[in-house]
Amino acid sequence: MRRATIYSSQPRAVDAGQSDTHTSVEPSQSRADQPRRWPSARTLIGLVLLLAAATWWFWSKSPPDKPVPMTEAAIQAIVLQTLSTETLPSRAAQVAAMVRPSIVKIRHLDGQPPPPRLISEPGRGTGFVIKEDGTILTNYHVVSGSQQIVVTFFDGLESPAMIVAAEPDRDLAVLAPALIPDDLEPVVLASSGQIGPGDLVIAIGFPFGMGPSVSAGVVSGLDRTYRVGRDRVLTGLIQFDAAVNPGSSGGPLVNQSGEVLGVVTALLNPAPGGSFSGIGFAIPMQSAANAAGIAPF
Repeated sequence: MRRATIYSSQPRAVDAGQSDTHTSVEPSQSRADQPRRWPSARTLIGLVLLLAAATWWFWSKSPPDKPVPMTEAAIQAIVLQTLSTETLPSRAAQVAAMVRPSIVKIRHLDGQPPPPRLISEPGRGTGFVIKEDGTILTNYHVVSGSQQIVVTFFDGLESPAMIVAAEPDRDLAVLAPALIPDDLEPVVLASSGQIGPGDLVIAIGFPFGMGPSVSAGVVSGLDRTYRVGRDRVLTGLIQFDAAVNPGSSGGPLVNQSGEVLGVVTALLNPAPGGSFSGIGFAIPMQSAANAAGIAPF
C-alpha cells in the first residue's frame, strides 16, 4: 500500500473494497499552506492610539524654533511694509485725539459783548481743563461781566461755572465748574520757547459754536504785538496760520507733541466781516500760567 505523504493537503487513497463514505483526511496541514489570520479590530485600534501618542510626545519634546534676530534692516523693512499697506492718521489727527477730551465749550447767558478785533462770538467761546479738579483756562473777553456761565465737557456734561481769577490786561480768566466728569484729564502745558517759525501747531475750539473743530498750520512768528482798542496792547504773542474764527477764543494752541503752547485770542482781520484772513494770535502759556496759579516755566 502506498503511504500518504506527510503534511499533504490531499486525502489519503481509498483502500480497495473500502466504502467511499469512510474516506479519511490527513488531520494536519502544511504551515505554509495554512490560511493567514489578520489582527483583530481591537488590536489595530490599540496600535493606532500608540502611534498617535508617540507622535505627540516627539513633537512636544522637540526644541522650539529659534527666534529670528531682529536687525535694524529687518525693522526698517517691517516699517516700510506697514506704511505701504496701512493708512495711518495724520499727526494733526493724533494730536487732536490726545487733547480733545480736555476741551470745553463755553457760553454765557449775560455779560458784556466781546471787544472788537478779538475772536469771540457773543455768548460763545472755548476753554480747556488745566487741572484735575476741573479748573478751566479761557480768555477774559469770553466771560467778561457774566454771572451765568455754562460749560460743556467732552462727554456732554453741562455745568454752571464761575470766574475764580482774571487778568483783563492779559485777556485771561480762570473758571471753576460746579460739576466735572469722572476721570477728567487736564492738558499738558509747554513753553513757547520750544518752538520756532515753521513748526506745526493745531488749534482746537468752537468757531461759530461748532465743534470741537480742528485746524492745523504752522508758527508764523513769535513775540508779536497786537493792539486791542485804543488803550490796550497784547504783547509777546505767538503768530500762527491755523484757521480760527469767532468762537475759537480761549481754545488751546497745541504743538505736535500734544502740549498746549498758548491760548488762542485774536485774529488780524482787515475786513469788516470778522472771518479768518490767515493771521491768528495766541497768548503763550508761560504768560498764561501765572493767571492760572501755575508756577511759571
